[in-house]
Amino acid sequence: MTDTPLKIGVLGYRFMGRAHANALARLPMFFPDAPTVERHTLIGRDEDALETAADQLGFTHTETDWEATIDDVDVFYNLGPNPLHVEPSVAALEAGVPVLCEKPLAPTLAGAETMVDAAADADVPVGCAFNYRFVPAIRYARELIAAGELGEIRQVRGRYLQDWLVDPEAPWAWRMDADLAGSGALGDLGAHTVDLAGFLVGDMVGEIERVSGHLQTFVDERPVYDDAGSVAERREVSVDDAYTAQVAYESGAMGSFEASRFATGHKNDHTIEVHGSNGSLRFSLERLNELEVLTGDSRGYETVLVTDEDDPYVDRWWPPGHVLGWEHTFVHENYEFLTAVAEGGEFSPSFAEAYDVQRVLEAIARSDANGEWVTPK
Repeated sequence: MTDTPLKIGVLGYRFMGRAHANALARLPMFFPDAPTVERHTLIGRDEDALETAADQLGFTHTETDWEATIDDVDVFYNLGPNPLHVEPSVAALEAGVPVLCEKPLAPTLAGAETMVDAAADADVPVGCAFNYRFVPAIRYARELIAAGELGEIRQVRGRYLQDWLVDPEAPWAWRMDADLAGSGALGDLGAHTVDLAGFLVGDMVGEIERVSGHLQTFVDERPVYDDAGSVAERREVSVDDAYTAQVAYESGAMGSFEASRFATGHKNDHTIEVHGSNGSLRFSLERLNELEVLTGDSRGYETVLVTDEDDPYVDRWWPPGHVLGWEHTFVHENYEFLTAVAEGGEFSPSFAEAYDVQRVLEAIARSDANGEWVTPK
């Protein structure tokens, strides 16, 4: 591993940009064996806001043109909105620059396929930022399942509930435009659930054979506010506010997934359950240090606090019982991705794995449109 810092270019400085910049800053403190990095270039459109963000997030350069950045950095983080995932990522890969891209991989299945092909041609590390894979309790759950503690997997249940759109006067945003986002709750939230289900049980239950989906939009248009706070116009909402899906696996196992941005009282409730012939487990993001486990002859679930030194990643942080938070998942994710970059290895989830998620999302939407069970393409 070289001592020369990896120069990181980051497209996007708001929600995900801040999360990843924080992770990059924490790496040398808690993961001293991580590659040395330089927060080199922060990319955005608003020059004034960009300068302010660069100062806050520790970047030494700014750029309003992502194309001008690619030749100046060693790694490209594409944390922009969905419509910006394909073109900048492909351009970076064509220049031989490793790419970490936010989820979902692209607004469309065709766009995701373009990114997968570019990654294969480039032969450099790539990753899709499904950060919930890097929760210690999720890693521990995967170990239990792989060790056969639950027996034969029979059922997977996942839900992701938020309530930030309950108010019909909540403002319109690009996430509500099908041409920009691709889908609503399905792609924004459901992508996490589909990926996490595959990560936990995919090898054990095989491929998804067919899906049945239902998408629903509850509010058809939303206001756009002017600087004075008055409604300037109303724009159409062309994506789903909620979805449900039934999943049939080739093994005979079954799954049920759902997500909503209209679930009153739920702020960021991502829950997944796995039921097997000898046991079950369940996890909630709102209690991310805990895993509920039922195995053997137990009469009920045991709540396991996954904070011991021998739990995944926990030895890098605090003494047992001192819990981790949502932001720590990005530190773990960045550690794994940048190590792969420095060592020329592979990172998971790869673009190919993210494409498989996209196949399922597309099939759920197609099932809703056709009113029948469909097979992922």
